[in-house]
Amino acid sequence: MKQCKKFFVLCLLILASICSGIAYAEGIKLRQLQVEPVDQSWVINASYQIELPPDLSDAVKKGITFQFLTEFNLTRGRWYWLEEKAVIANKIIKLSYQPLTQQYRVNVGALTLSANTLEEALIQVGAIAGWQVAELSALDNGRQYDGAIRMRLDLSQLPKPFQINALNAREWNLTSDWHRFSFIPKYKSTGK
Repeated sequence: MKQCKKFFVLCLLILASICSGIAYAEGIKLRQLQVEPVDQSWVINASYQIELPPDLSDAVKKGITFQFLTEFNLTRGRWYWLEEKAVIANKIIKLSYQPLTQQYRVNVGALTLSANTLEEALIQVGAIAGWQVAELSALDNGRQYDGAIRMRLDLSQLPKPFQINALNAREWNLTSDWHRFSFIPKYKSTGK
C-alpha cells in the first residue's frame, strides 16, 4: 500500500512538472539581438521565440487580429541632469488569420507575409530584420549607452470584449522581459 501511494505521488509530481513546463514554454523570449551601423543608420536585427497559449491561438484562428509591439530605447547617463533619451523606437507587427485562404498573415508596415501554419506565422512575427532605429549621427562614437528592448502583445488594440477578458486572464498578458544591455557605438565617419 505504501508503494502504491509513493507511485501515485510520483506520478502527480511528474504530471505537475510537465504541466508547469508547458505553461513556462508559452510566452515571448528574446533569442538574438544585434545593433549595427548600416549605411547612414543604426539597424536592429533581433529574433524572438513566440508561443501562444491555447486561448490566444483560438482567438487568432477565430479572426482576432493581434498587434505585437516591439519597444527599443537607448539612454545615456549624465552627471548634471536626468538620462538623455538618445533613441526611442517602436515597431508594430500584426498577426491575423484569413479564413477564405486558410492562411495566416503577418503585416510589417506595408509588407504582408503569408504562412500556412500559426507556428510559421509566429516565426515571422518574431523575426525583426533591418529595423532602422536612428540616424548614424544620433549616437556619439565611442560613448556608452544603456539599451533596452522588449516585445509584447498590445492589449489596447484588441476589440473591447477581449480587452476585458485580457484583464482577468493572465495568459493574455503576453510580453517578454526587458532585455537590457550596454552599447558603445563604433563606426567610421564618412566626413559628410
